[in-house]
Amino acid sequence: MFEKILHRQPRRIALRILRACRELGIKTVAVHSEADTEAKYVRLADESVCIGPASSTLSYLNVPAIISAAEVTDAEAIHPGYGFLSENADFAERVEQSGFVFIGPRPDTIRLMGDKVSAKDAMKAAGVPCVPGSDGALPEDPKEIVKIARAIGYPVIIKAAGGGGGRGMRVVHTEAALLNAVTTTRAEAQAAFGNPVVHMEKFLENPRHVEIQVLADQHGNAVYLGERDCSMQRRHQKVIEEAPAPGIDRKLIAKVGERCAEACRKIGYRGAGTFEFLFENDEFYFIEMNTRLQVEHPVTEFITGVDLVQAQVRVAAGEKLWFRQRDIEFRGHAIECRINAEDPFKFAVARPHQQLAHARRPRRAGRFARPNGYTVPPHYDSMIGKLITYGDTRDQAIRRMRIALSEMMVEGIKTNVPLHQTLMLDPRFIEGGTSIHYLEHKLADRNEVKD
Repeated sequence: MFEKILHRQPRRIALRILRACRELGIKTVAVHSEADTEAKYVRLADESVCIGPASSTLSYLNVPAIISAAEVTDAEAIHPGYGFLSENADFAERVEQSGFVFIGPRPDTIRLMGDKVSAKDAMKAAGVPCVPGSDGALPEDPKEIVKIARAIGYPVIIKAAGGGGGRGMRVVHTEAALLNAVTTTRAEAQAAFGNPVVHMEKFLENPRHVEIQVLADQHGNAVYLGERDCSMQRRHQKVIEEAPAPGIDRKLIAKVGERCAEACRKIGYRGAGTFEFLFENDEFYFIEMNTRLQVEHPVTEFITGVDLVQAQVRVAAGEKLWFRQRDIEFRGHAIECRINAEDPFKFAVARPHQQLAHARRPRRAGRFARPNGYTVPPHYDSMIGKLITYGDTRDQAIRRMRIALSEMMVEGIKTNVPLHQTLMLDPRFIEGGTSIHYLEHKLADRNEVKD
């Protein structure tokens, strides 16, 4: 086991990594920007190193500074957290070339699964169900592009091979708009990701977003840890996540989960990862794999009892998985609400440097990750915490979330808590199984009535 780990993540998951390491008896080094000098995780770490000014480009994305911090503190491994460089194959490669262990997949695996075209090809080979689409990257010949779209059937979606987070996508409903959409998406992909390659898929009209959590070691062992429903979204950004996904046959989940675990074995995957699917008409369609820890990983931890952060560390240290698929028991239901510093219905981000006069965590009902007097910085995203509730049943978890939201006190700044309170009373959400378009349609109807 490692003696000292450096973690490179601002705020949100830094404390989570620190606590997991402490339980394993591992010392931690927190690297941070000047904006995070007084952050709680910096104060609690065994050591800390400032790696640059507030701008993430000059700090959390500053690879030489991160490597230097690991060198001067004698760290043995680097945990990338999520976001920033967590799925950057070049960073993982640089870490390993510098003599440190990257707590995540191998660089070649990150590259394979980070490109949507190669990832889809790998999943097809492993028997994972995929969305009908082009066989690899779209060709340059316009006639061939039209031919492919006709074979798939409209509507189709053009996707950047290197895209993610809802960027680099364009839906096409008619043949007349097809070629211009391909040209535009290629240009955007080149500008945003440095890769102009695009591919085409069938656009599913009313799907759910369901993802499978996997865990694999370096010795060819892999398991799946159930699924999460992340369908409550706005502009491809998740708002609420829950586990397990309501209303999906457990035998179907087991079938797809086993295929995901087998895919991990075939590609030599190491660590925690997530297979993301669209789910429609009782069919799963693979869309991408996240080769890192997800923001919503705690809901899986609640229903399985598996500490995913500790598992990442133990696997990276060379340990074999200490349980098999049959040993995993799924119990109860967990729900996570992302608490953002933004207008709850217009989604305008709260003004920079507004201070939270008070942020009180609800008792017993959930988690909230910010202390009193926290200042929302303008340099990073607007998520200030995650509120999570657990119950023996989904109904109990929803009821506890309502209580937790009502007890949450966040003063001095706008948050999206009122939106979550509205959704916890929404009949369609309570019923379960809403599509990825539900929230946007609901908000559009609300704004139309208000106008």
